[in-house]
Amino acid sequence: MNHVSGFHRERIRSVLGASQIMPVITIKHPDDAVPLCQALFEGGIRVMEITLRTEHGLKAIKSVREALPEAWVGAGTVTCIAQYRQAETAGAQFIVTPGVTKAMLDFALTSEAALLPGVSTASELMLGYGLGYREFKFFPAEVAGGIPALKAFSGPFPDAIFCPTGGIRRDTARGYLDLNNVQTVGGSWLIPDDAVAAKDWAKITEIASGSLRDIS
Repeated sequence: MNHVSGFHRERIRSVLGASQIMPVITIKHPDDAVPLCQALFEGGIRVMEITLRTEHGLKAIKSVREALPEAWVGAGTVTCIAQYRQAETAGAQFIVTPGVTKAMLDFALTSEAALLPGVSTASELMLGYGLGYREFKFFPAEVAGGIPALKAFSGPFPDAIFCPTGGIRRDTARGYLDLNNVQTVGGSWLIPDDAVAAKDWAKITEIASGSLRDIS
């Protein structure tokens, strides 16, 4: 049976170690991608998860990779192997999925873009665990049990590390990061719709830097 390579593990550890907050970015207008991510970067964020929830996601990944070579840029909301391949081609350095399938986990073992698989149950964890995965996205965090669930996972899965995402707010992020098995939290609070609509990139930089101060 194939297992996750050292390269893939190192890539995901580097991504999770680069920033304690991973913004979940959904691009509604293609021209917003670069200035939005630059604003986050200026606020201290070094990891960008650009979702494929709109038709602009793949183009955004390509343009942000070119504009911010010092940042980690990945694709989020990847739900099938076809999207995984498209994200690879666009230059995504890592892939984040909302859930797991055996086919997706297997495909990721052969990919240049390392996978952060989404899980919400012990059974899903065991599926990834058996292939050597030890870093996971916990989604949807608040709905799936939040901090108590992650504490419970630490017993049977002591070496699993999580990036909880889904329902986490600026004022609750610290509680997750205080857990020994959480390295990074994902969230969309850094990118309020009104600031993006107004192209108020300075506000987004302020939210990013303020959020990092809150958890330091």
